[in-house]
Amino acid sequence: MKNLTTKIIAHRGASKLAPENTMFAFELAYKLGAEGLETDVQLTKDHIPVLIHDETLTRTTNGRGYVKDYTYKELLRLDAGSWFSREFKQAKLLSLEQFLVWIKPKDLSLNLELKNNKIDYHQLESIVYNMLKEHKLIKRTTLSTFNPNSVKRLSELDNDIEIAFLTSKKNINLIEYASSLGANAIHIKYRLLNRQLQEQALANNMPIRVYTINKYKQMMNCYEHQVAGIFTDVPHKALTFRNVYQFKREL
Repeated sequence: MKNLTTKIIAHRGASKLAPENTMFAFELAYKLGAEGLETDVQLTKDHIPVLIHDETLTRTTNGRGYVKDYTYKELLRLDAGSWFSREFKQAKLLSLEQFLVWIKPKDLSLNLELKNNKIDYHQLESIVYNMLKEHKLIKRTTLSTFNPNSVKRLSELDNDIEIAFLTSKKNINLIEYASSLGANAIHIKYRLLNRQLQEQALANNMPIRVYTINKYKQMMNCYEHQVAGIFTDVPHKALTFRNVYQFKREL
């Protein structure tokens, strides 16, 4: 098998060191040497894409209720950092627009997870796609989702963009199923990773990326399988351990 280097993608930024999906976490991940950034997209009441993982505000802000029930202007009043540490009390929820402006000049790949599995936001796919197109970031971006119908809608928008089907469920025909939806990549929970799946993916030219990898043994196993990428909360550790893995291979 051809020797492939696994890309290190910061999961919601350097989210073990700074509040997830905030500029603090993204900037830190970039400084630490992450090669890509992953973030989550929901829609506000006024149809502005914002970066937050949960459908509700409770866990990562001082707000209450659902993201979808607030305008973006209302969400900007919230503190999105103090839950993590008081030193981040100035953190605000980011719009996708702000994030794309920031990332565009940087040498980073981008993974946008559309959070439409629990709430199937109307036209989320086209809103995000058109924004990426406007900023000329289509070729650097992977759009991922757990929602099979969303994968289909994305593939109808543009069959050249990288679309990843996200899953934590076992499926012996996963590659075939993902492809039938219109996906051309798969993002899997670590426990699904095995040699057979990786060989099937390579044979079908379908990159595999694995989430969420924070432990040494898991990282080394992903490197050994030569997956396309890992999503990690600790990109600095992942880079260090990848260097260790590559050094051992060369011995």
